[in-house]
Amino acid sequence: MNVLLAGAHFTPAVAVIEVLKDLPNIKLVYVGRKTTLEGDPSLSAESQVLPKLGVKFIPITTGRLQRNLSFYTFISLLKIPVGFVQSFFIIVKEKPDVLLSFGGYVSVPLVIVAWLFSIPIIVHEQTMVSGLANKISAIFADKIAYSFSVKKFSKKEVLTGNPLRGEIINYKDVILTEGFEKIIYFARNKKLPLVLVTGGNQGSHTLNVLIEKSLEELLKTCCIIHQTGDSNFKDYDRLRFYQTDRYLPVKFIGNGIGKLIKYSDLVVSRAGANTLIELSFFEKPAIVIPLPYLYQDEQNKNADYFEKLGLVQKIPQKDLNNADSLVKKIKECLKDLESLNQKAKGARQVVFKDAAKRLAIETISLVNR
Repeated sequence: MNVLLAGAHFTPAVAVIEVLKDLPNIKLVYVGRKTTLEGDPSLSAESQVLPKLGVKFIPITTGRLQRNLSFYTFISLLKIPVGFVQSFFIIVKEKPDVLLSFGGYVSVPLVIVAWLFSIPIIVHEQTMVSGLANKISAIFADKIAYSFSVKKFSKKEVLTGNPLRGEIINYKDVILTEGFEKIIYFARNKKLPLVLVTGGNQGSHTLNVLIEKSLEELLKTCCIIHQTGDSNFKDYDRLRFYQTDRYLPVKFIGNGIGKLIKYSDLVVSRAGANTLIELSFFEKPAIVIPLPYLYQDEQNKNADYFEKLGLVQKIPQKDLNNADSLVKKIKECLKDLESLNQKAKGARQVVFKDAAKRLAIETISLVNR
C-alpha cells in the first residue's frame, strides 16, 4: 500500500508515520516544504527529519492566498500553477492508494489532483478552527478527522484526537543530550526553577527577541532552555553567545521535547494546537503568546480553550510592549507554581493517547473500503 502524506503541520504527521512504519507492506512518501517560510532559505524540519526516519521526502513549490500585500504576495500567486503541475507528476509517479493531508497551503494542490485521480483522501484538522487550506481540502476529502469534538459530526467526519509522537508518550525512554542533562542537573542542584521557551519547529522571532532582552533579569531567578528555531533572522547565531550554566539556546530540541516538558517547571510558547496538546499530556502550566493575524484568529481561540481548562495563562502579543511585561508575568507564575500546577490538573482529558493509531486506521480503512 502506498500512503502519500502532505501538509505543513509536521508534528502530528511524524506521530502517524511512526505507527504506519510498523505495519507491513506500506510505503510512505511525504510531500512538504523544503524551507521554513516563503522567502526564508532556512530548511524546514520535515526536510531534515524525514530522511533520517527512512521516509522519502519530496519538496513542493506552490503558493498561497495572502491577506497582506507584499512582494511575496505576487510571487506566491505565480507559484500556485507550479504546485498543481508538480502535484500531477508526484501523483503519477508515486501512485498513492490514499492521501493523508495535514493541512497548510502545500497540501491543497495535492488534494485536488488526488481527487481528480479518484484517490481516497483524508484530511486531519489539528486546531479549534479550520484554516483556509483545510476548508478547501475538506470539499474534496472522503473523510475529515478532528482533534477536538464538534457539536455534530457528519458521516464523513470522525474524532481521532491530535496524534502524539512516541517521544512524548514514552518520554521516560528518551536519552537527553549532555547539554540538556547538564542544565537540568544545575537547576535542581541550585534549587532553581527551569523554564522551557519554545516557538515550535519554526521558532518565533518575536519571542526570541523578548527573551534576549529579558535574559539578564530572568536568569537571576531561573534557568532557561530556549528552542529558537532556524530562520533568516539568525536568532540562534546571536543567542548562542549568551549560553551559560543557566541558559541553553538550541535551534531544535528533537526527541527530547517530551522529557524537557516533564522536567520543566514552566513553559513559555506560542499557542499552536500541537504544543498545547503536548502540554496537556503533561499537565504542565504555561504562558502562551498567541501568534496574531492568523486566519480566523486560530491561536487566540486555541489559547482561550486551554485557558479555560486551567492549563495556560494567555498574554496577547499587543500587550508585550517591552520585555519587562514578559519578565513580570514569568516571575509571577514561578512564584505561584503550586497553584498553577493544581489548575493544570485535568487538562489531559482532551488528549487521545491513541490518536496516531486512530488516524492511521482511518487512513488505511479508506483503501480497504
